[in-house]
Amino acid sequence: MQPFRVKILGCGSALPTLKHYPSSQLVEIRDKVFMIDCGEGTQIQVRRARLHFNKISSIFISHLHGDHCFGLIGLISTLGMLGRTCPLHVFAPKELGDLLERQLDFFCKGLEYDVCFHGVDTDVAGVVYEDKSVFVKSIPLNHRIACCGYMFVEKPTLPHIRRDMIDFYNIPVWYRNNIKNGADWTTPDGQVIPNNLLTKPADPVRSYAYCSDTKYMPELHKFVAGVDLLYHEATYCSDNELRAEKYFHSTARQAAQVALDAGVKKLLLGHFSARYNDEDMILEEARQVFPNVALANEMDVFDV
Repeated sequence: MQPFRVKILGCGSALPTLKHYPSSQLVEIRDKVFMIDCGEGTQIQVRRARLHFNKISSIFISHLHGDHCFGLIGLISTLGMLGRTCPLHVFAPKELGDLLERQLDFFCKGLEYDVCFHGVDTDVAGVVYEDKSVFVKSIPLNHRIACCGYMFVEKPTLPHIRRDMIDFYNIPVWYRNNIKNGADWTTPDGQVIPNNLLTKPADPVRSYAYCSDTKYMPELHKFVAGVDLLYHEATYCSDNELRAEKYFHSTARQAAQVALDAGVKKLLLGHFSARYNDEDMILEEARQVFPNVALANEMDVFDV
């Protein structure tokens, strides 16, 4: 099974602290690397993660609050200094388009690569990116400004060849792709070997959903139902539920309720308020509702 993992670059909220960086993550899936959000300091964290900058093919911005996007233009500039030539695709709320164009014109003249902007309608759920092995869907969220999450989903792969059966029946190499695509094998004496004896089931499709800043949405579970790993902001504990409501954020208990209703396999919490020196109380509150939960921390890696 090919790698599908999430690396945390930053998991703090808007107010800077010495403990956490602003929001940013790397998603590695089938030899591709995507970035989600790009707060200040993201470049330093990419260095710490020992990732070559030019491996990042696309950046997905959830919304235009600074702790999620202030690092974007700096990263674009750095990619230029590093000699990037392949296009960089930026997916973000459509409101960023004009501002990004002006920033590029002012700060990044002479780039030798294209920055391809893709405006995302944050009010609807839909596929915003697709290639031969993965697609990414937007997830409408409820924040103070236009905001969406993103769901990364593998496309199904072909079944695995059973090498023992292939060797037993002396099936030539040129025919093996036919078997992967469902063909039976007929032996020289006319015996038909059914495909299910020659193959093993394909790897299960995996999925990861990133739900950035949002107030509690009782209907959100419908958009992320059954994902393997769900990241959901948990800015506060329930003792600050009124504050969460006022600023369109979620509590740990509310995030856990979304995970429970969606039937996800694992919940990952982040976007912690600077008021918490110890996030264990956030973890414990969530576990009262949904047991398989973890806290995000910088440089943590989670397999999907």
